[in-house]
Amino acid sequence: MATPKVALVTGSGKQRIGWYVAQALADRGYALAIHYHTSAAEAQQTVADFQARGVAALALQADLTDALAVEAMIGKALAQFGQLDVLVNCAAIWQSRRLEDVTADDVRRHFATNTLGTFLCSQQAGLAMVRQPEGGCIVTLGDWAIERPYLNYAAYFASKGAIPTMTRCLAVELGTRNPAVRVNCILPGPVMLPADLPQADRNQAIAATLVKREGKPEHIAQAVLFLIDNDFVTGVCLPVDGGRTIYAPDSAPLNG
Repeated sequence: MATPKVALVTGSGKQRIGWYVAQALADRGYALAIHYHTSAAEAQQTVADFQARGVAALALQADLTDALAVEAMIGKALAQFGQLDVLVNCAAIWQSRRLEDVTADDVRRHFATNTLGTFLCSQQAGLAMVRQPEGGCIVTLGDWAIERPYLNYAAYFASKGAIPTMTRCLAVELGTRNPAVRVNCILPGPVMLPADLPQADRNQAIAATLVKREGKPEHIAQAVLFLIDNDFVTGVCLPVDGGRTIYAPDSAPLNG
């Protein structure tokens, strides 16, 4: 029997986007390293659910802003499974705050988790993949709205705005070391709106897409699978946003 491929999905312990990505990879036959920071109970339940389905799974705790913790996490995944074929960087934080109220600590915290955390995981996983003859695939997650940011998320969007450049840099750095290592980015749109979002805001977000509907986290999982499958794609940023990046319904010219 062939050895299953192995994927590490950060931020996949509880039912956010990473959890759905892990489900899709499990359906493909991957063994899974489920990363969590503080959601230990949810992560252990997720692992138990996978194991009940016959999926090899391991929960790994790490503060992704800590380089030594990230190195240890990657090491544990390799020690358990012997290889690492896919990394999907889903862990992130976001906080709504008026510009007047944003503090230096807010900015540092968003950059530490969203930017530095993604870099450290990709660096350590990527260098492990370079040593594998079969290479590997890394997927980062940005945000469609770095192109047209909306109000009250200045620290968050700044931290996510670095992800596309990071993706291209890592694609070059790792691909020149091993051409079988690829790095790509997904730019999600409104695929998992908060449950407590007011209905008026939800309607506005949906109306602002070209497809006139809310996306699903499964759409992000499908994009991850595409980027894994297509081995002639590297260094790209793929919006999965229902057309949100290119469509601004409130900017149409006035008639008359």
